[in-house]
Amino acid sequence: MARKSVIAREIKREKLVEKYADLRKKLKEEGNYEELDKLPRNSSKVRLHNRCKLTGRPKGYMRKFGINRVTFRKMANEGKIPGVTKASW
Repeated sequence: MARKSVIAREIKREKLVEKYADLRKKLKEEGNYEELDKLPRNSSKVRLHNRCKLTGRPKGYMRKFGINRVTFRKMANEGKIPGVTKASW
């Protein structure tokens, strides 16, 4: 599991991106890059990194479910993810 501080940092970045999204879009359309530079760095969507919502693991992330592959497999085997069954043919 990732450190709590790393998970908290990502949550903080997500909030900043959401807060400044409209303003950033407006400034980009106007071409006002001086004002854009004055905004917080973490308000840029590029700085976000997909992490597992349960464990915070950065690698093996599955967008469709919002969790990593290890957690996905564990939950799928326990039957906690609706509609997901083990393949057999």
